[in-house]
Amino acid sequence: METLAKVFKALSDPSRLRIINLLVHSGELCVCDIEDVLKCTQTKVSRHLAYLKRVGLLDDRKKGLWMLYSLAKPKTEEQQQILECVTRLLRSNPVARKDAKMLTKNIEKGCCAAFSVVKAREVPVTIQLN
Repeated sequence: METLAKVFKALSDPSRLRIINLLVHSGELCVCDIEDVLKCTQTKVSRHLAYLKRVGLLDDRKKGLWMLYSLAKPKTEEQQQILECVTRLLRSNPVARKDAKMLTKNIEKGCCAAFSVVKAREVPVTIQLN
């Protein structure tokens, strides 16, 4: 029950939900890509990413000078269901849709996402548990 509460607490912040949305749309992003869409400082974005990583919702990997973030594979059935529900809700949220459009424009202009695995035009129906 404690782990479940931590996941819900992580998802209770609008900026963290926006980050989850961007990662659902892109696959993986660096901090500067997220900063640009959220209009937040690198420090603030990094804190949100660290929080999401601590509760097991994000993975990261280093590529050259960049730290790239992606959604982690759900570790439990509860986590899988939560992420599926959040993904569905974000798909119809006006702020989330605006963020996804801005990210797509940034990718087309050549932001750092060009170094990551980008699927900006694909919106997954569900997050697969592998």
